[in-house]
Amino acid sequence: MSTYRAYQVTGQRQFELVERELAAPSFGQVRVRVLSCGVCHSDVLAVEGQRPAPEKPVVPGHEIVGVVDAIGDGVHTWKHGDRVGLGFLGGQCNECEFCRRGDFVNCTDQPKPGTSDDGGYAEIVYARASGLVRVPEELTPTTAAPLLCAGVTVFNALRATAAPPGALVAVQGLGGLGHLGVQYANKLGYRVAAIARGAEKSELAMSLGADHYIDSAAADPGAELDALGGATAIVATAASGASMSPLVAGLRPRGQLVVVGVAPDPIAVNTADLILGGRTIVGSLTGSAIDNEDNLAFSLANDISPMVEVMAFEEAPKAYERMMSGQARFRVVLDIAGTTR
Repeated sequence: MSTYRAYQVTGQRQFELVERELAAPSFGQVRVRVLSCGVCHSDVLAVEGQRPAPEKPVVPGHEIVGVVDAIGDGVHTWKHGDRVGLGFLGGQCNECEFCRRGDFVNCTDQPKPGTSDDGGYAEIVYARASGLVRVPEELTPTTAAPLLCAGVTVFNALRATAAPPGALVAVQGLGGLGHLGVQYANKLGYRVAAIARGAEKSELAMSLGADHYIDSAAADPGAELDALGGATAIVATAASGASMSPLVAGLRPRGQLVVVGVAPDPIAVNTADLILGGRTIVGSLTGSAIDNEDNLAFSLANDISPMVEVMAFEEAPKAYERMMSGQARFRVVLDIAGTTR
């Protein structure tokens, strides 16, 4: 096989299925034969042209599971046939100031699969070796793919809090991130409050492991959390600053609002809510490759899995539209290799 298929995009939503020549991986890279790729909301950066030089084609997709197909010079940690994953961050350089301090997430010379570099809406992807994640054989490719971005995002957000076991932790939003966040919070030993709009989501929240459900369309979520004793931490996943604004008042003293949902509007905060009690608002961005391996191991040990809709590789543009519609339950995954058909 001398070529492979890929869906590249230019401009705004201009998908094109192309044949590309198979090449040897560059120094420090591996070539991966893709099994599955999740369709994440962050794919808008490529598909909607929200990147430098959108007139240049790029292959979207960063929730990638595959098998090592070839190894470039200088790579000693991977071998042919290894089952690997790749997330939002494509591997640290190990040379910049942030890398030298061990802060790999903030590496200043890090490719972003599906945005700055070609991603997983393709049969082949080329990846920096430092960005690869070992994927347990027990996890199916379509289960593991969303965990590599959505999963590690909420997992690391929860691990970054100072919440002790048994503390009240809230997860705002029950979408692609939130439905995983509730599961992680439950398995980490917290008392979990799920916050979403609509009474009909209560049953889903409880089935995922929530102890309490707060309908933010019917009540002030901050006041409801305060009535429960206050949350030690709240992970905010909804892409709405306005919906996050009332949450700070529901934190206990020294509590943290951890923001992972990227919103177009700002969060409005009463300064007294921050000053009195020393509450904080922090952001959390995904995780490094080793964080992701921790995440997959924890997910496997605790039977945490995303709810997915699987679509064929040939339906990639339709899969993106399905994700953007907000109707998917809850993650869309492309079956690139046809393993589920």
